[in-house]
Amino acid sequence: MDKAINLYSLSLRDYKSYIYAGAFVIGNILLPQLCHLVPNGGLIILPIYFFTLIAAYKYGWRVGILCGVASPIINHLLFGMPSAAVLPIILIKSTLLVAAASYIAHKTQRVSIALLATVVFFYQIVGSLIEWAMVKDFAVAMQDFRMGILGMHIQFIGGFYLLKFLKK
Repeated sequence: MDKAINLYSLSLRDYKSYIYAGAFVIGNILLPQLCHLVPNGGLIILPIYFFTLIAAYKYGWRVGILCGVASPIINHLLFGMPSAAVLPIILIKSTLLVAAASYIAHKTQRVSIALLATVVFFYQIVGSLIEWAMVKDFAVAMQDFRMGILGMHIQFIGGFYLLKFLKK
């Protein structure tokens, strides 16, 4: 199921970049709070990445990076989650997500579950390898693959349907 969609690469000089980024940051603040109502919900659902994926895929790397960097920092400052200890790796994974999503969207000009799955697995695999190098603990680095598979699926399946919805 491959769909052509309108994709944008908004400039940082365009006020729309900040409006869209702000809306996606709000989503990345509200969704984790909702997910944290479930025990280990953040670790299972990986909600901090969801709207970053949409922002970067639909509106380009600039909106994506605004969302991907601001969301975890604001969540940390407001709620203490993510903790300071994991904030660097979340920022790295968010940046990898933005790079992969904006690149694939730009190159293909299409959206599909397979393309979004490629983005999600790219940022998770590369990010987990970087995390392993940082923390020197393979089990900790692979936590998203042990506990967050559901969240990864939500990202690429839910992301597909949200991007399809935003096309209208």
